[in-house]
Amino acid sequence: MASHTGTMTVKLLDLVLQYESIKDEIRAAVDEVFSTQQFILGTKVEALEAEIARYCGVKHAIGVASGSDAILLSLMALGIGEGDEVVTTPYTFFSTVSSITRLGAKPVFADIDPRTYNIDPARAAKLITSATRSIIVVHLFGQAAEMDAIMDAARRKGIPVIEDACQSIGARYKGTMTGSIGAAGCLSFFPSKNLGGFGDGGMIVTNDAKLADAARVLRVHGGRERYYHDVVGINSRLDALQAAVLLVKMRHLERWHEERRSNAAFYDRELSKVRGVVIPFVEPHNGSIYNQYVIRVKDRDALKSFLQASGIGCEVYYPVPLHLQKCFAFLRGKAGDCPESEAAARETLALPVYPELADAQKEYVVSKVREFMERRV
Repeated sequence: MASHTGTMTVKLLDLVLQYESIKDEIRAAVDEVFSTQQFILGTKVEALEAEIARYCGVKHAIGVASGSDAILLSLMALGIGEGDEVVTTPYTFFSTVSSITRLGAKPVFADIDPRTYNIDPARAAKLITSATRSIIVVHLFGQAAEMDAIMDAARRKGIPVIEDACQSIGARYKGTMTGSIGAAGCLSFFPSKNLGGFGDGGMIVTNDAKLADAARVLRVHGGRERYYHDVVGINSRLDALQAAVLLVKMRHLERWHEERRSNAAFYDRELSKVRGVVIPFVEPHNGSIYNQYVIRVKDRDALKSFLQASGIGCEVYYPVPLHLQKCFAFLRGKAGDCPESEAAARETLALPVYPELADAQKEYVVSKVREFMERRV
């Protein structure tokens, strides 16, 4: 591998490069929407729903305003509310848990597997009580959680599993797409995702016709007919402009996944030689899409500062586990409750892994990580 003495800029994510490669396709698709002046739901959204359902291997897909709303609406469609318990992970993005508390339900935190950072099925199973109404599993960083064990525990108790697949569209668990295994899967089209829109957007995927019907009603203020409301829903509709953009990007998604995997494989080979760096662990039966490439080091904050000073974008996902967040203090979580999540929050760092990374940029990232770690030995 070539050595690097100068400074180079490597963004954590460079969406401008992606846009430049598909600009003509995007503009044509967006112009089509402009010409119809149909911006909310409509034929573009229906086309995207059909395409996502096909891709994920499910019968139904319901476009919503964000990945956060996909989780919230899935819980609402299942009738989860005041006094109900939902078992989930504290090592995830905020909305996984805020969606539970927003409905008056109580999140119950199961710690993670320290290798994959996904929820530990054995710990989750032990937390199921007579008040448990669902388990929300997060497929973090683009890798599926251990769904067989989770589904077994849920079936024994007769409770539905919601898959937070917001970081994992196209990831596979034993050959099966994430989002298609539980009662509902939740997708996010936030711009930084592997399949990212030009703003917020999300989708619920499911094989349950009743759940799909409930979600469709709930996303339009709880009515099947305008101004007639069967239930109290919310306003959470996917824009036609976002659907048009995402339909274009869907054509390239599998290639982008492969390029991320290739970049991750390069990092794996090179960083596994660097003492003190723990590279991502992917279960042999999983196919990760590397929404993030996350390494683990003891002196994480110092490494982050060093890389940023060297022109390399990097990010901490997530610095404070949710059981320790101020807004959830009413749950009485305390340090030591989920030690694996707390350790991951202190030691993990995401490196650039997007498809358009140049070889020289990847080599530079590796050289700077090596330089920092060798100073620490």
